[in-house]
Amino acid sequence: MTNAAETIQSDIDSNDVVLFMKGTSSMPQCGFSSRVAGVLNYMGVTYKDVNVLADEEIRQGIKDFSDWPTIPQLYVKGEFVGGCDIITEMTLSGELDQLFTSKGVSFDKDAADKIREANG
Repeated sequence: MTNAAETIQSDIDSNDVVLFMKGTSSMPQCGFSSRVAGVLNYMGVTYKDVNVLADEEIRQGIKDFSDWPTIPQLYVKGEFVGGCDIITEMTLSGELDQLFTSKGVSFDKDAADKIREANG
């Protein structure tokens, strides 16, 4: 039996992109998780979704792990990126594209541009 921090670290180490969220990528259980999953899905990013509602230890553990109080939380190549507001801002500013490019994470640039056009 591993503890929550070990499980979280393992998920982050073994996946380029990890989204700790309420629900799953196909069935989000909160609006903020839905928004971030929606951005990643639309941009064609391959990621692991971790449903914090399925495990209370992970739900609290990820907050302690990142020292960040809210969920969802996005990790890219082992680095904590942020929650819903930060991911939304980064998507609209193009910073998320730059992060994915610099980390070698493939995504659909046209889809990212469409998000910005729709919200510009």
